[in-house]
Amino acid sequence: MPIALRTDFDADSCRAAARRSKDGPQARRLLALAAIYEGSSRGEAARIGGVTIQIVRDWVVKFNAQGPDGLMCVAAVPNWRRRDCI
Repeated sequence: MPIALRTDFDADSCRAAARRSKDGPQARRLLALAAIYEGSSRGEAARIGGVTIQIVRDWVVKFNAQGPDGLMCVAAVPNWRRRDCI
């Protein structure tokens, strides 16, 4: 059973946050989650995000815990150590 997305957001609010974002990877993640809110499968969201289903699951966990800010790349971490900046 997939982890449910938080209920205080929807597809439109995810897309709005993606438009406001200055972080390209964060915007891509938000657009993938917007597709899930609209009823797409996690596999389709993975294709939109260019990642695996497991990574989409990680995004859902971070989004549920921290909202859109949880999907940002942390610039203080060197590129080779960024697991979440895929």
